[in-house]
Amino acid sequence: MDPEPVPMTKARAVFALGLVGLLTGPLVGGVIPATLALLLARQSARQAYAAGGYLTGSAWIRRGRQLAWTGLVLAATALVVALIAGLLHLAAPGGQDFAPGTD
Repeated sequence: MDPEPVPMTKARAVFALGLVGLLTGPLVGGVIPATLALLLARQSARQAYAAGGYLTGSAWIRRGRQLAWTGLVLAATALVVALIAGLLHLAAPGGQDFAPGTD
């Protein structure tokens, strides 16, 4: 007699961390929950594989992993935009103004 399939408890945690990573990704604070979601997703996917189909929730893991990667991409994009804005601010005209005829 086989046991009944049960929902995986870590699957919803992966989804929740991925969602938090997505929502806070543009603020660069989403890197930590997104990384935790990816680590937890790897661990829970291994447990689901070892359970032989008796743990459900692979869709939640897949969605959470996608959200986490999107949050990481948004954080990287925010860093690149901030870096470009900072470089443009440093390169703005308005430095020293020399008198005419000065070499």
